[in-house]
Amino acid sequence: MKNGVYSILKAKFLIEDDSMKNWRFIIFLIVLAIIMIANTQRFEQKIFKIAELNNKVKELRSEFVDRRSELMKLKMESTVSAKVAEKQIFPSTVPPTKIKVKKVIEDKNFFQKLWQ
Repeated sequence: MKNGVYSILKAKFLIEDDSMKNWRFIIFLIVLAIIMIANTQRFEQKIFKIAELNNKVKELRSEFVDRRSELMKLKMESTVSAKVAEKQIFPSTVPPTKIKVKKVIEDKNFFQKLWQ
């Protein structure tokens, strides 16, 4: 037991005749550790990007709601009439009349004659 611990501490397994197998295994472990670290780094970068995009979506959604409520206020009849009243345009007191066409024009060239 004592001899085995000393051989590990002195790294005799790295300088013996069969040390090439050990070196290959150690290099494999190092490459595997580097790949795992790089993969974790990329994963964390994607998590941060997702969080940033979620925050941006929340901001844009709140801005959309603000703009929509602003638009609803601008589209109200009272707001429109107030804005138009500033330009001396007032709503009509006479209701609109409906125009009914009783005769159908069958002359195909009628519209061409109108435009000439």
